[in-house]
Amino acid sequence: MSKTSRAPLSGVRVIESSLLGPAAITTHLADLGADVIKVESPSGDYVREMTWPIIGGISLLHYHINRGKKSITLNLKNPEGVEVYKDLVRDADIVIEAMRPGSLARLGLGYEDLKAINPKIVFCNISGYGMTGPYQSLPSHGIAFDTWAGIISPAYDEEGYCFIPEHASIGMHSGPMMGAMGALAGVIRARETGEGCMMEIGQSDAAAYMDWYRSESWMAYERPEDEVTGNKADDYVRRAPGTAGMKEGVRYQMYESSDGHVLFMASEQAFWKNFCEAVGRSELFERWPGSKFADHARGNRELQTDLRDIFKAKSSQEWIRLGDEKNFPIAPVNTPKSIAEDPQFRDRFPLYPHEEHGADMLPFPLKLKDEELPVPSMAPTVGEHTDEVLSSVLGYDEAKIEAFKKSGALG
Repeated sequence: MSKTSRAPLSGVRVIESSLLGPAAITTHLADLGADVIKVESPSGDYVREMTWPIIGGISLLHYHINRGKKSITLNLKNPEGVEVYKDLVRDADIVIEAMRPGSLARLGLGYEDLKAINPKIVFCNISGYGMTGPYQSLPSHGIAFDTWAGIISPAYDEEGYCFIPEHASIGMHSGPMMGAMGALAGVIRARETGEGCMMEIGQSDAAAYMDWYRSESWMAYERPEDEVTGNKADDYVRRAPGTAGMKEGVRYQMYESSDGHVLFMASEQAFWKNFCEAVGRSELFERWPGSKFADHARGNRELQTDLRDIFKAKSSQEWIRLGDEKNFPIAPVNTPKSIAEDPQFRDRFPLYPHEEHGADMLPFPLKLKDEELPVPSMAPTVGEHTDEVLSSVLGYDEAKIEAFKKSGALG
């Protein structure tokens, strides 16, 4: 951060009550400079013990999603602990309830309770299935949102047992991201009108929303074929819905390189011509020029065989450089293990080192011109900042803090 600039969310205060992964909703806010105070029970959020890897006795999940936050402990079953929570909310912008809906209301800290203290407060609940519907109280973990949304299909091992395949988690990441965006929209309106609001998001809903192309394609194909057709380049014949329709692609397909794989994407005629000229095979363009747009040369095995041989002749990075030089779309096919060695990744993601943050972690991807986002602090231990928050944020003196400790309000 330059000396003359403030973090984008400097001056935004967030009070977070959370368990496990949904706490990522405030990670994005903390990364952008918001003051996030994580209120934990005296026993703490057991996220520190969940999933793998465990680094120095603490989970990577905790190191990542709780970085940049302050932790205080409050016993919310103690009336004085509830009063401290209300004091925190008086000058806050956002309250995050990242757990089952109604958890705070049962403690006298629901939206209506807090709105009476701070009319501008933006209260956001993030849960598995949201606050309505038959699944609203169903316990769940992150992958459930993706199986519910139809994103992950069952796999079977060599002995015929069903198992969860390797996958990218969608709901547990997109739900917090969308929730954070919604909360900030609420703050903008609250600062303009003086009126806060309550909102909620289900991580399952977010997973389905992120996969809208496939589900909406199925919906579209329920309509008559004279209303909803395939693409002009496919003679208007319907492909399989969504990304399943990419299997037969030839000019838009993955190919094996000499040391891995690349994704070739010359579906526009101009890019296809550039490629053919770049590899000295202009006859391929003359024979199969294709349509101007969106032509994948579906099912052309003869062309696919030629391209298979062509792509094996160079390494993935050689193909990337050639595509950059000759202007045709091509991309490396990385893995979660190999991506850290990709030159584009190394340029864009200067990692937060484990020496300072407990784990090697990716920074928030937003870039500001001539500025740098603040570097978040290491994820806190349980109650690490209790005294600091009570004194610097709430202005409690030492005697008052000591009295709260003796009363059991802090656990």
